Amino acid sequence: MYLTVLKTFSQTLLKGTLEMQKRRDVLARQQKFIDKLVKLIKTVTREGGNRLKKGAKLRQLLADPDAFKWDFTNFEPIPLPLHPEIHVKGIIPEEANLFKSAMMPFKLVFKTVEDTEYVAIFKYGDDLRQDQLVLQMITLMDKLLRKENLDLKLTPYRVLATSCKHGFVQYIDSVTVAEAVTTNNSSNGILNFLRQHNPQENGPFGIAPEVIDTYVRSCAGYCVVTYLLGVGDRHLDNLLITKSGNLFHIDFSYILGRDPKPLPPPMKLSREMVDAMGGNNSEYYQAFRKQCYTAFLHLRRHANLILNLFSLLVDASVPDIALEPDKAVKKIQDRLCLNLSDEEAVQYLEYLISCSGSAVMPVLVEQIHKLSQFWKR
Repeated sequence: MYLTVLKTFSQTLLKGTLEMQKRRDVLARQQKFIDKLVKLIKTVTREGGNRLKKGAKLRQLLADPDAFKWDFTNFEPIPLPLHPEIHVKGIIPEEANLFKSAMMPFKLVFKTVEDTEYVAIFKYGDDLRQDQLVLQMITLMDKLLRKENLDLKLTPYRVLATSCKHGFVQYIDSVTVAEAVTTNNSSNGILNFLRQHNPQENGPFGIAPEVIDTYVRSCAGYCVVTYLLGVGDRHLDNLLITKSGNLFHIDFSYILGRDPKPLPPPMKLSREMVDAMGGNNSEYYQAFRKQCYTAFLHLRRHANLILNLFSLLVDASVPDIALEPDKAVKKIQDRLCLNLSDEEAVQYLEYLISCSGSAVMPVLVEQIHKLSQFWKR
């Protein structure tokens, strides 16, 4: 069906105005670029050896204009498929690399027509359609909250599945919370990380006030939206934090309540996250809770829009929706607690926050995850 629509669209552009024909040419050049890039990535993936050896092969192939009959360092400018407002004209080979991860995603640094750099991640062997859906829902929820003058400092980065086996992800300069905690003293790792990059002697915890405010708001925002979407498999390696205090989630392989770990909490609120607010009795933790309640109530009022959009996706082959398509919308509906009054809904969310913050099983699972990551090195 998709190919039929694509072919019809392409033929319509071809028979249309000069502007439409130019648009068709741009789309064709974007497709050719992706095809060449996938060929290169496949070659690197098949390369034997460790991540460093594959990285060297990647840089070598990118720098060789004859390798795939395509000069990756200098090509006719095209809109970057991931971010069409950005026009790119080449990739910088020496800055390309592979991330430390089971799938070893590729880090690519593009040269733009404005002579700036745009960093993107290309994943091969990964179906990004579910991630793309979740990020689109987070973007929608962010817009709905901002319309209510509630800015929770969400980071809805861009994701584009270019097939069911590969795609682009926008790179956000950040570190995992696991790294921040480990590198900066485990008891106050997040605070130490933020203090290192935003010191202010008279600020809260010795940190610039706006950074702490961003951290608290982003924690509240992601606790609510990941709860509503039933995002699973949460650990400190798929929570990231920027130098300016934005905490955000990555990797949405499990949604709608699915989770590979036993007895997951309803939302990801770890001890490390609460400690960075000053603990359970601090004013910042109380502000965090209030922002959670406000966001939850606002999003409940937009339940029809959220549920209708999900109902349109039941046949879209998104993995966790395809498992039980008849129950997907019901799962979101249940989490919105539409049968409760606003006051009852706040009480329920207060209970979920308390359960999540004091849950013992996630702490044990986090330790097991740390050990497994250690042995993978």
